[in-house]
Amino acid sequence: MSSLFDVEEHAPTPAVALFGSDPAERLLAVEPQEEGVILYWRDAQGKVQSERASFEPWLLVDEKMDHLEARWERLEAPGEGRFYRWKARFQNWQAWDISRRLLRDQHADLIAYRSPARQYLIETGRALFRGMTFNDIHRLQVDIETVNLDPHPEQNAVLMIAMSDNRGYSDALTGEEPELLKAFVERVRELDPDVIEGHNLYEFDLRYLAARAQRHRVPLNLGRDGSEMTFGSPRNCPIGANSRPFTPASIHGRHLLDTYLAVQRYDVARGELESYGLKESAQSLGIAPPDRVYLERERISDLITQDPERVRTYALQDVEETRRLAEITLPTEFYQTQLIPDSLQNLATTGTGEKVNLFFIRAYLQAGKAIPKQQPSQEYAGGYTEVRRVGLIERVVKADVESLYPSLMLTFHLKPATDHLNVFLPALRELTQRRLDAKARVKQASGLEAAYWDGLQGSFKILINSFYGYLGAPFNFNDYEAAQKVTEYGRDIVQKIADKVEALGGSVIEIDTDGVFFQPPPDIEGEEQEEAFVQQAGEELPEGIRLAFDGRYQAILSLKIKNYVLLGYDGKKVFKGASLRSRADEPFGRKFLSMAVDWLLKGDAQAVSDEYHRLWKAIREGSVPIAQLCRRERVTEKSVRPGHRLYDLAKEFKVGDYINVYQKRDGRLGLLEAYQNDEDRDHYADKLYKFVCRLEDLFNDFDALFPNPHLHDPDQMTLF
Repeated sequence: MSSLFDVEEHAPTPAVALFGSDPAERLLAVEPQEEGVILYWRDAQGKVQSERASFEPWLLVDEKMDHLEARWERLEAPGEGRFYRWKARFQNWQAWDISRRLLRDQHADLIAYRSPARQYLIETGRALFRGMTFNDIHRLQVDIETVNLDPHPEQNAVLMIAMSDNRGYSDALTGEEPELLKAFVERVRELDPDVIEGHNLYEFDLRYLAARAQRHRVPLNLGRDGSEMTFGSPRNCPIGANSRPFTPASIHGRHLLDTYLAVQRYDVARGELESYGLKESAQSLGIAPPDRVYLERERISDLITQDPERVRTYALQDVEETRRLAEITLPTEFYQTQLIPDSLQNLATTGTGEKVNLFFIRAYLQAGKAIPKQQPSQEYAGGYTEVRRVGLIERVVKADVESLYPSLMLTFHLKPATDHLNVFLPALRELTQRRLDAKARVKQASGLEAAYWDGLQGSFKILINSFYGYLGAPFNFNDYEAAQKVTEYGRDIVQKIADKVEALGGSVIEIDTDGVFFQPPPDIEGEEQEEAFVQQAGEELPEGIRLAFDGRYQAILSLKIKNYVLLGYDGKKVFKGASLRSRADEPFGRKFLSMAVDWLLKGDAQAVSDEYHRLWKAIREGSVPIAQLCRRERVTEKSVRPGHRLYDLAKEFKVGDYINVYQKRDGRLGLLEAYQNDEDRDHYADKLYKFVCRLEDLFNDFDALFPNPHLHDPDQMTLF
């Protein structure tokens, strides 16, 4: 299989910026040693080899500091701007860390990457996994079955450890806990995977295994060098506009990947999944085995003696689903690792802006150039959004500008003012062309080769779309003025498209940054004519800006900006926006809104009103199961502090645990497990009204259909 990562001897600057200066292939991992690093490679025969390499850890500062025992290099910078002009190299990692801590205590302005892999790959121009496909790496999946979720009570043992890999291995280990833990270590060492995958791997499986191993004094020597697994400081994993806290673990020579975080990152743009649990995700994505066994966690400790084969099947299906989930959600991160100077484990929990920043850092340092300091944050106008029609609208088409912001940057030459080496636009153009090439290869290939090119183009797409966000974020080469120009051009383009659609007889429903939902004229029928209409609407756009047909739908239920439901001609629904579907909502509210959407798509407003009254009455009578009224809350650092609303409950749990809580009559929160028929029914009746209020704009006679419980006593409500 040919590769897009081949870099010719006289490669142009864009290729060097994207891939670095050293095209070495099949590098699996970079780990620190006392002096230098250890490199792990997979040779042509598929065997893992290691070698020691000399390497001087480095950091960047704005001023030379003679009190540090370092080898100093002055980096070139244009003019007298704000730059990191000095690169300090150290004899070993201990000297580097001592200096880093000293500079931090002195509040020095510096760039000091704590990841040895990132430092080494930036310095050498290498990257991991080049010349390999996602299927080439050896991936091991792990899932544990336990007595309870808390590993600290003595009786809460690990009962079973299920393991599988992408090379045909599958087994479920059992036995007395100390021997089970030892067998697990031996099996990992024997299989020698490059990657270990698990669902909620960081916050549950690894922490649980570590706690139990410590209790029995069993060293978890899982590293390729025989070293023990270690844990780092808690950090956040960016997931769209949000983030999820986790505590990273490290195993020497191996990458740890958590599919619980990966599936959330995967779903950001899609918004298709209601839950990110393993079973729910597998069902939604269609990867659950047809004979899937489902067991209640509370029963596993009993079933493992009563029906061990059933538990074994259940556990092995867990790791099978984890493997399949990884194959859907992780190839994008894997192929980005072949471009970006960092480990796969780090990139799987790193934001896209930081990835673009690493391109710049590597390109500039390899050229011996200083790194600019980021511009102070400033506000600027974003993309244009507008809702022109709400309610149920049939026959809907979506048109959007292909890669609007990247296209604008390339067309109008918008780039960071500090990019004096001209890396930004050539790299963006190179990525765009390589993505088009990869998309073309997908159509020509099949099986694993098609999967390779599809994973590749997906990784390029995410990076391409990150270039604009990079301009307006706190990174070294940011430029808020350039970001503002991009959005100015974008607002003008999308409004012109909307005007042209209406001039041609269409009816615009919603405008959102780079696209337009509209109802085509009555005489436009069928997909072919709709595509021709979109092409006509985009004829007068500037060169390099292309309007594309992006889908057709049986109907849209338009609520407000970025909140709608699309009904496809295949009957599938696509939800957009938290007003109609939010994981923060109580289950009864999510179910009510889902049913309401179904009825509204059929034009049956009365059915929504009838269900509102039925559910209001059921809440008042206490016949709604308490599990439907509970909220799932995550225990955080804040919630275990006195004064927080969750404190009385959360103090009994660890940070990172999830608890199900409900509001009691006295206004306090209670645990689902401690429920005593004491829910605050007035509170939940009011919550129901707030849920239906999200749909207010979809009804002409809202107040009559949905009386406010605050304005009517219970007897009057039943009369409605």
